[in-house]
Amino acid sequence: MQEPQMLRRWQLSSFGREHLQQVELPLPTPGPGQILVRVGAVSLNYRDLLMVRDGMGMKFDMPFTPGSDMAGTVAAVGPGVQRFAIGDRVVNTFWGGWIDGQWPAGAVLAGGPGPGMLASHVVLDAAWAVAAPATLDFAEASTLPCAGLTAWFALAETGANQAVRPGQTVLIHGTGGVALFGLQLAQLYGARTIVVSGSEEKRAQTLALGATHVLMRDSDWPAEVRRLTDGRGADHVLELASGPNLDRSLQATAQGGRVSIIGMLGGETLSASFYAMVLGRITVQGIGVGHRRALEELVRAIDVNALKPVIAARHAFAELPDALDDLARGAFGKIVVTL
Repeated sequence: MQEPQMLRRWQLSSFGREHLQQVELPLPTPGPGQILVRVGAVSLNYRDLLMVRDGMGMKFDMPFTPGSDMAGTVAAVGPGVQRFAIGDRVVNTFWGGWIDGQWPAGAVLAGGPGPGMLASHVVLDAAWAVAAPATLDFAEASTLPCAGLTAWFALAETGANQAVRPGQTVLIHGTGGVALFGLQLAQLYGARTIVVSGSEEKRAQTLALGATHVLMRDSDWPAEVRRLTDGRGADHVLELASGPNLDRSLQATAQGGRVSIIGMLGGETLSASFYAMVLGRITVQGIGVGHRRALEELVRAIDVNALKPVIAARHAFAELPDALDDLARGAFGKIVVTL
């Protein structure tokens, strides 16, 4: 395919939805160690709403292009690149520079303050990308860098003795992108799943996706989790609400269980019972997505098991404002912008 001479991208001259605009710029040439990717799709995360609103308190130069997760095709490679060739299908890593092991101090977040993905073409360090799953289209693959990897990191990347195992119970809050990936991945591991939802409509959709049980948020769901597990509680909890919800999750967690703090829809300040945590010997861990090696393992797992991410809606590139509205309303699955 002949590449155009110009690229299109969404950018902000200052924070706020009213400042989002499409612009055209000359197509860049990748430098040493870099690749130019023709973007096929960008999936949106709740974080993108916050970045557009106020940058989440971070300082970086304007204009700024939002969007942290994309899938596309390598259109050009810079000198010295050996990981990829022109025509390869790739997804980016959410953390640029975090390859494996402990998080390095110099790692860069995609979509602010690092490079944003809501563009027809993006230039990336070749080390900041992995091969896309062969079994997924661009829209599906674009959901992996943040949402997919976050769920995988919480359930599969927490150590050989702590990863989810067959027969265990995974408690999941909500029905957004991370939550539904958590449901699907827990099923791959042979675990049973209990999802807490605030919507009767989404309850039916979640059961159809294979959840073992779906409990309503306004019920006494901690007691019901205990009852459904014969008093034991959940072995793993994906805590996507946080705030005061954490205390209730601890009440539903098994002795020696693990709670992964992922979202903050219930507030940035956590509230938890000392006795529930200490007497229950519960491990509470923060999950900040994950590294490249784990993303590569997730890609392999998806291809082997033919896992299909749940996409709530696909919007054209020009429809980004509508896509952000869908995201703000809380969709069942991922919102994706396609090119």
